[in-house]
Order: sequence, then structure tokens, then C-alpha cells
Amino acid sequence: MSSQMTPPVASAPPRQLGRSVVALVAGFVAVVILTLITDTALRALKIFPPLGQSMSNELFLVATIYRSIYAVFGSYITARLAPYRPMGHALVGGLIGLVLSIVGAAATWNRPELGPHWYPLALVVTAIPCAWIGGKIRETQLSNPRN
Repeated sequence: MSSQMTPPVASAPPRQLGRSVVALVAGFVAVVILTLITDTALRALKIFPPLGQSMSNELFLVATIYRSIYAVFGSYITARLAPYRPMGHALVGGLIGLVLSIVGAAATWNRPELGPHWYPLALVVTAIPCAWIGGKIRETQLSNPRN
């Protein structure tokens, strides 16, 4: 038998499931609220047509741009509130967004009155990159020694 003791293994931070869920929900809620407010404002300003009327490709492009910006912001919120591994939390939120976007694309595919096919595909394609950007912003903040 050896009399040498092995050094203790560093353990990972305790999993704080509740705070992780709050971080994910907060990011998701922020995206939904910002999107609804923007959609409503653009309809009130008569930039977007009333609900039930079709939009042009250009207006769908506008919606894609601001929803992508909001997705980055929501992912940042998730990463900021995450109890540990901010990028991991942001990417989990992105995966949830990806699944929801795929479901949305499938549900609206045969409904041309809801928009062109490229629009839900754009949301699918941008879900993970937007989540990564939001997580990266938080990681950059954490690595800045002035914080």
C-alpha cells in the first residue's frame, strides 16, 4: 500500500437547475415580448399590413433582421443569467429556438398566406448562430479584466 494520498479532484460547480431554467425562460420571454411589441408597432405605423393580410418579401426580410437581433439579445440574457457555462446555456436556448423554428416551418409550409417558404427557413438557419453570438458576447465580457 502506498502512503501517498492522491490530490482531491476538482468538482464541477453544483448544478443549479432552477437558475438554469430561469435563464432560459428569461431569454425566451425577452425575445417573444420584443417581437410582439415590434410587430404591433409596425402594424400601428402601417408599415406592416394588418393581421390576416399578406406581407411583401421586403417586409419579411425586415422581420427576419429584427428577430435575429432579438434572438442574439435573448441568448445574451440567457448567458448573462446562467449560473455557470454561459455559452452552453445560450446554445441550449438556441437549440430550443431551432426546434420551435422547425415546428413552425412544418406547420406553415403549405399555408402560402402566412408567407414565403424562405422566411421560416431563415429562422431555422439563424437560430444557432444567433445563440452563439449572444453567448460569445457574454463570454467576451467575462474574459475582460475590467469586469
